[in-house]
Amino acid sequence: MINKILKELELKKDKNQAIILSRFFKTGKGEYGEGDIFWGIKVPVQRVVSKKFKDTSLNDIKKLMDSDVHEVRLTGLFILIEKYKEDEDKRKIFDFYLNNRKKINNWDLVDLSSPKIVGDFLLRNKEERKILYSLAKSNNLWDRRIAIVSTFSLIKENIFEETINISEMLLNDDHDLIHKSVGWMLREVGKRDKEIEKNFLNKYYRLMPRTMLRYSIEKFGIKEREFYMKK
Repeated sequence: MINKILKELELKKDKNQAIILSRFFKTGKGEYGEGDIFWGIKVPVQRVVSKKFKDTSLNDIKKLMDSDVHEVRLTGLFILIEKYKEDEDKRKIFDFYLNNRKKINNWDLVDLSSPKIVGDFLLRNKEERKILYSLAKSNNLWDRRIAIVSTFSLIKENIFEETINISEMLLNDDHDLIHKSVGWMLREVGKRDKEIEKNFLNKYYRLMPRTMLRYSIEKFGIKEREFYMKK
């Protein structure tokens, strides 16, 4: 099965697009995506392949997720999401995701997969949400991003506690990608309950990194944005 998946993906390689993506996802020396390899395959193509091969075994999905090629890893994650949707034993897929997250190591890989698996599982299993706090304390950038972005599934159901708590935990994080993700999730909270977001902002806006603050107030009116940005 895995050879068929790789063959399908290889047929879609685009060298020019690979160069663009390599720059966009910061693969240069010292950058957050250092050494990542791109084939230049667009996400909709990967989604089509994942649906075609949704019966791929977990063993083969692990091999895809361990690949050095970005699009192969993402396709593996898309297949895992399809499997999660259909498998009654969702804990098995949830555990598999977390146990094999070592190479879920760029922001798109996190953002396109963690709400669908980690977030959905924790929506169904409130008692397991403590894992988010452990991830938020991790020294690994991508673990911390999984922690906050996974709460998107809870936010969509008007459950904000974990988002607010983890945003507090990540307030002093030193990475721009965490600043952006926290600001994004706070903005999503505000779309559903602006008072909850404003309570957080009123408490912390003077301490928040500028990027985090800017992302969080993106949907506010001009006067409100000016008020918070004039810290």
